[in-house]
Amino acid sequence: MLEKINIQKTCIIEGHQIVVDDKLVWSGAEVLPFSDFAKEAFLQLKIDYPKFYKMDALSKLAFLAAEYILQGEDTDELALVLANKSASLDTDIKHQKSIQDADHFYPRPATFVYTLANICAGEIGIRHGLQTENAFFVAEEFPKETIYSYVDYLLKSGKAKRVLCGWVEYFQEEYRALLYIF
Repeated sequence: MLEKINIQKTCIIEGHQIVVDDKLVWSGAEVLPFSDFAKEAFLQLKIDYPKFYKMDALSKLAFLAAEYILQGEDTDELALVLANKSASLDTDIKHQKSIQDADHFYPRPATFVYTLANICAGEIGIRHGLQTENAFFVAEEFPKETIYSYVDYLLKSGKAKRVLCGWVEYFQEEYRALLYIF
């Protein structure tokens, strides 16, 4: 199974750097919080997509990794399979704090929508018009066998011509995205 799946492209975002196919394509100052790093990385793309600024950190991370890896790529019949460890816990905590704050009680609907980890996959799907299969797995570490089996199934069944898959983890300023196109 795995020997027949070819990696066509990779993107890694961590340590304030974005690397595509082993080439550093952008780097931000290490002292920046993730929100500032993400904003600068987004501005480097020179795209008009105002919704980016409303996303939670996990969605921004996934969105950026997808934008950098998909530059110049055909997204027709591209499936999406992602995984992480913390699901949407970072946003869940922020949402819970807004509910518990008696002096400033106002659970924001804009935050609530991001309390599902698969929303980051939805953001990528909307941006790139993906109309194929997608899945989001939560596991302690990258569920390699599960994901590769699913990728193999998607490709062999004809449900997708290619698959964008990988790990997108964000929790309390710790982040890592590692995406592949198979």
